[in-house]
Amino acid sequence: MADKKWTLKSIAAHLGVSNATVSNAFNRPDQLSKAKREEILAACHELGYFGPNKAARSLRKGTFNIVALVLPDSVEYMVSDPVASSFMRGVAKVLEPQGINLLLFSGNAESVNDIVDFVDGFICYGRPRNTKLITHLEALSKYVVTVDFELDNKASVNINNHEAAYTVAKQAFTGFETTSDNIEAAILGLRLLDTELICRVYDHHLPELNTSIAHQRLAGFREAINELGVVIADDKTWNIPESSERYARIAAKEALNTSPRPNVLLCMSDLIALAAAREAQAQGINIPEELKIVGFDGIDEAALFQPAITTIHQNSENKGQQAAELFINKEKQQVMLPFNLKLGQST
Repeated sequence: MADKKWTLKSIAAHLGVSNATVSNAFNRPDQLSKAKREEILAACHELGYFGPNKAARSLRKGTFNIVALVLPDSVEYMVSDPVASSFMRGVAKVLEPQGINLLLFSGNAESVNDIVDFVDGFICYGRPRNTKLITHLEALSKYVVTVDFELDNKASVNINNHEAAYTVAKQAFTGFETTSDNIEAAILGLRLLDTELICRVYDHHLPELNTSIAHQRLAGFREAINELGVVIADDKTWNIPESSERYARIAAKEALNTSPRPNVLLCMSDLIALAAAREAQAQGINIPEELKIVGFDGIDEAALFQPAITTIHQNSENKGQQAAELFINKEKQQVMLPFNLKLGQST
C-alpha cells in the first residue's frame, strides 16, 4: 500500500483516527502523548505517507521559505566561479539557520514566471545576461535584493567598482614616470560587450550608458590612465566573455603579441590576471620587471600564485551575508561595502 497516494483524510480513515490527530502528529506534537504520536508516525511511514501537503499549506499561508537566487549566467558556469561560490556561501550561511532554502535560477532564463508563485522573493546576484529578467524583477511586488547593480525602489548591496578599479590601476602604474613615453597599457575586460566572442573593444562598440560592473571598472581604469597622461591605443582593450583560464589565456596571448608589447595589463578579474600571468611566464616575460599585472576580486589563488597578484579584495562571502540579511529584514537599503587594495609582487 506504500504506492497509494495518501491524503491526510484517507490516512486518518485508514488508521481509524481523526484528521486532527494525524495533523497533530506531524505539526503539533504537544497535543498527543509521546506513545500515540510515535505509533501514528510509524504507521504513516510504513504506508509511505510523510505528512500533510506542504505545497498546499504554503499556498494558503503565502510563504514558502524559499528564496530564488538569480545568477547573472548559467548555473553550471556560476557554481564553478570562486567569487560567485563565495557569495552563495555567504547567502546560505544566513538563510539556512532560518530554515530558508535557496533556489538557484539561471540568468539566461526568459522570465521568472515559472517560479514567482512558489518563492518568497529574489536575491539577484549581478545583472542577468537576459535583460528581460530585469524588467520582470522591477515589476515584482515580492521582495527583491540586487547585488552588483541597482533597481529603483529595491534593496541593493554593492562596492564602488569605479573607485576600486581606479585604485588598483594607480598601483599598476607605480614606478613609472608621469608621462606616457614608457607606458604601454592594455585592458583585459570581462563582458564589456554582449557577445560570446573574444575580441577588441572600441569606444563605438560601447553603449552610451551602461551601469554594469564591467563598465564601471573600465571607467575606473581609464580615469587612472588619463590622470597620468597615458594614451592607451584604441586596439588595446579586449572583451573576454567568461572569467576563465581558457578564454583569458587566448586574449592574453593576443595582447602580449601586439607591438609595442604592453608593460601593464589591467585585468577585470583575478582569474583573468592569473591566466595572463601564466601566458607571460610561458613567453619568458618577467613579472613585474617587464610586465605589471593587476587583477580584481581577491581570490585565494591570486595570493598563492608566484608572483602574487596585486588585486582588489572584495569580501564576496560578506556581500552574500549582507544581501541575505536585507532579505530577512525586508529592508530597502542601498548598502555600499568597503574594498581593500591587496598588494602582491605582480606590480
